[in-house]
Amino acid sequence: MKLLFLACLSPKTGNYTTAERIRSHIESAGHTCELRDVADFQSPSDVAHLLSQNPPFEAALAIHLFKAGRLLLDIRLPFGVIFGGTDINEDVKDEQKRAVMEQVLLKARFAVAFTEKLKEEAEFVLVSPSSKIYVQPQGIQTEVAEKFCWTEFLRSSGVRTECVDELCVFLLVCGLRRVKDPLYLAEVFSEWHSENLLNILIIIGPRVDPALTAEVETVVKRATGVFLAQERSQQELHAAIKRCFAVVNSSVSEGMSAAILEAMDLRVPVLARNIPGNAAVVKHGVTGLLFSSPQEFVHQSQRLLSDHELRERVELQQQRR
Repeated sequence: MKLLFLACLSPKTGNYTTAERIRSHIESAGHTCELRDVADFQSPSDVAHLLSQNPPFEAALAIHLFKAGRLLLDIRLPFGVIFGGTDINEDVKDEQKRAVMEQVLLKARFAVAFTEKLKEEAEFVLVSPSSKIYVQPQGIQTEVAEKFCWTEFLRSSGVRTECVDELCVFLLVCGLRRVKDPLYLAEVFSEWHSENLLNILIIIGPRVDPALTAEVETVVKRATGVFLAQERSQQELHAAIKRCFAVVNSSVSEGMSAAILEAMDLRVPVLARNIPGNAAVVKHGVTGLLFSSPQEFVHQSQRLLSDHELRERVELQQQRR
């Protein structure tokens, strides 16, 4: 089968990684999958025109009900959609977008949610037969770079200290986008750092939003204990995750965070903002810790630092998940 696969393919983002992983699985099953960026098309008619010029296409797939799904409304081939997270958590608040997404969902042969909570939310906010939505958690694979220097990574991120082995590094992995809210913890972490200079926060991820990137750079310059790292390859990022004390997620909205899954796979504790997408993955006190405010983040971090049994229990449950 030849399949057209549409997704938002901004380089080094979670969507890009997820789309590439799905494409790889489809092709390993013996099918042909042409992955295309939604930015390549202006309207549904553009996609319909592409398919008309390529008769071998037999079906289509899209990640994100609005951004990609709407482009399939004019096609005659069967198609399925995968919820992206922001479509169900954010875009449904816009009446026009919600109306389009309902059309997509009604026309689709099937829809996939990464978590049960996301399926429940979709059923609540959108008109659709519940039997059409299936839950399929994401798979994850980590690969740690063999030649990775932790000291060099810290130095290149702006960390200046001789006590490298004593540092307690919290790693916030996210693309610099508003929905990821990378500055959510900056002020409170800086205050906490002033009490204990060994606790530091490093933000790492692609500079997706230029305006927000400039804002983050400005804040980081004046916030002690908070640093902004340059992008790294996936293997180097996994190596950094493996060396840090905990991985942090402060997003306003998530479908299913790849960074959280990767941290769990590497048996690194996770501190995640208590939103539906994160709570569906992180069981508080078991596979990680959830927080609902910057102050609670500090409290949960202090628990993780002082309670060695808690940390060992979290790491053990991650291994078993």
